Order: sequence, then C-alpha cells, then structure tokens
Amino acid sequence: MNQNTLRLGVNIDHVATLRNARGGDNPDPVRAALAAQAAGADGITAHLREDRRHIRDADIRALKDAISLPLNFEMAATGEMVDIACEVRPNAACIVPERREEVTTEGGLAVAGREAELTPFFNRIRDDGIRLSLFIEASEAEIRAAAAVGADIVELHTGRYCHDAASRASELARIAEAAALADSLGLECHAGHGLDYDTVGAIAAIPQMHELNIGHFLMGESLFVGFDAAIGRMRRLMDEARTP
Repeated sequence: MNQNTLRLGVNIDHVATLRNARGGDNPDPVRAALAAQAAGADGITAHLREDRRHIRDADIRALKDAISLPLNFEMAATGEMVDIACEVRPNAACIVPERREEVTTEGGLAVAGREAELTPFFNRIRDDGIRLSLFIEASEAEIRAAAAVGADIVELHTGRYCHDAASRASELARIAEAAALADSLGLECHAGHGLDYDTVGAIAAIPQMHELNIGHFLMGESLFVGFDAAIGRMRRLMDEARTP
C-alpha cells in the first residue's frame, strides 16, 4: 500500500445487532467481514461488549480465523476482555470506555489520571505481542498520557465533529492538532465514530491519519446499495482527500 494511502477499517458490529434481534445465525457477521474484505476494506473492527449486545465471543474467534485482514478488537479494560484478547491475538486491541446504559460509545477513554489503574491491563496486551490502541478524545492531556503508558495507536473520537455542525470547524481543528501531536510522540493516529460520506473528507485529509474506522453508516448504506458500492464510495472519498 502506498504510504500516503489512508486505511479503511470496517466495523461489522451492527450486522450482529440485526442477527441478535431475532436470534439464530443470520445475518452472519463473519460473512459481512468477508464481504467488506472483498469490497476493499483494509481491516475489520469488532467490539465485544461486556453485555454481548451484538458481537459474541464465538464471532471474535471466527473472525480471526476467517479473515486475512488485520482484526481490530475493541474491548473494555477488564481482566475478562484481556484474557480473550490474549487468546485470540488480534492485530490490535482497542480499549474503549463502556457503560451498560449507553446506546453506543459516547466519548473517549479517560487515560490521564488513571494510569496506575489501567497500565496492568495495557502491559498484558503489549507483553503478548498485540498492538495497544486507545480510543481517546483529541486532547493534549490524553495523547500525552497514551504515549506515557506505551500505547502504539491512538484512535481519536470524531463524534462531536460529525454530529454538531455548529462546532464542526473548531472540532476539526482540535482533531488536526491532536493528530499532529500524536505523530510527534511516535503514536500511530486513527480516527472514528459517526463518520459518513459528508464528514469523512476533512478527517481523511489530515496528513498524520493512518486509518479511519467506520461501521454504523457503512452497514446502513450497504442495505440499500450493497457492500461493494458503499465501501467503494467511502474508499474513493478517502483517496480523493489524500490526492495532492
């Protein structure tokens, strides 16, 4: 892959949400991951929540066995989840905050001030040869804390940028500054949450970005146009944003 190419990670959680609404085996998130792979995804993301509301333990193991793309395993910082990550051995373990009552992840993980609490989980992941990714807010304090605890990757939360048009310009500037700081500290910078065709371009244009993780929008769009068209268009918009 060209060094200037921005990777697209496709999150297939909500295929599992649809499956679980009726029970049974369909639609199969592994089949969705393979379809995303065939359509041009560069990686697959799946979040095994503590309440198993969408992805299940068996899905994570099946995904790791089935796909040839890197698996980004989103998880909470708990002993149970670290045990699963160390068994499955994904390409990266992305630590995200979780609250049982939330509909979706509402913000970034608070690392600053919690280093002593979180570092034992982080060390187990890194000691097992798994890349440590932290889903955080685009703030100097959180980025410096991520670097201090030995993260390999930071994924910047883009929710407010996507959902609050009034503050979009200031949020974009904040994300761009955070990406530059992360890069200067040796952290690989990713971004995600809420990105769609209208919002992806400006984030993709940030030169320090290496990967965007997009799920809910692509899964919904694929219902109407199919995986090839939905992922293909997102891929084109990302590439166009990187074109000199």
